Amino acid sequence: MDKIVVITGATATGKTDLAIKLAEMINGEIISADSMMVYKYMDIGTAKPPKDIRKKISHYIIDVVKPSEIFSVKDFVELADRHIKDIKARGKTPIIVGGTWLYIQALLYGLSDAPKGDWALRKKLYERDTEELYEELKKVDLEYSKKINRNDKRRIVRALEVFYLSGKPFSYFQNKHGFKEERYSFIGFVLERNREDLMKAIENRVDKMFSEGLVDEVKFLIDMGYKNFLTSSQAIGYKELIPFFDGYISLNEAKENIIKNTKKFAKKQIKTFRSKFGKKNNWNFVNINDKNFIEIFEKII
Repeated sequence: MDKIVVITGATATGKTDLAIKLAEMINGEIISADSMMVYKYMDIGTAKPPKDIRKKISHYIIDVVKPSEIFSVKDFVELADRHIKDIKARGKTPIIVGGTWLYIQALLYGLSDAPKGDWALRKKLYERDTEELYEELKKVDLEYSKKINRNDKRRIVRALEVFYLSGKPFSYFQNKHGFKEERYSFIGFVLERNREDLMKAIENRVDKMFSEGLVDEVKFLIDMGYKNFLTSSQAIGYKELIPFFDGYISLNEAKENIIKNTKKFAKKQIKTFRSKFGKKNNWNFVNINDKNFIEIFEKII
């Protein structure tokens, strides 16, 4: 079986640039594993590859739903499976690229057998206060509540939904599954940078986003009626600008908050990748400060 290539790592580690160059070298096509790039109209804040690059090197699972629509891990796996099959059928190499570890883990090791979603129940849960839902989750599934952000309404709702439908905590299904059997033959690379270099790269990325028009992009999304979505705990780069438009903070304060929250998120990503993939087969951790792209390409090839 031909291998697929997986490139992941924290934000601002150079995943996209490396994947594009690699795709040119090995006749590959790219499947995005980024939970924010799936949304239309959110281009600058998610650091999507430029459209001219996407025309040159085919990219998939970008711009597939509106910001107000739900896109689940299951949706990602189904789409990714379809694209991998198609890419291979055309004699090319699928390259999975992104920093959403949950997408990558589900694609490579499978989903748990938790109950399927109940949209009527889910709608009722979404109508309730996030803090109230989180407190309820702590009572029925303390283990899972400790793994997620208390403001992550999507995951809180899913966990409560599973509990109501099955009578068992969501963590039960995660622990039962184990995520040990590989669905694909693959070789995985986790890109890392020296901490000081990574923090500087994040600052530079945010500067670039502002110069490219991030403020206008957020205003456009608000005007389209997507303000409530942008307050999601996941929407770093967007949610921090809402208080600016509401008149509570200055633009400079909003920018500093984006930098702070992005750095915090990157640290969490690093910890997650090391804990989830560090002891599994087929994973290589590559510090890009110690190697140039040519060395990394040679290692992958």
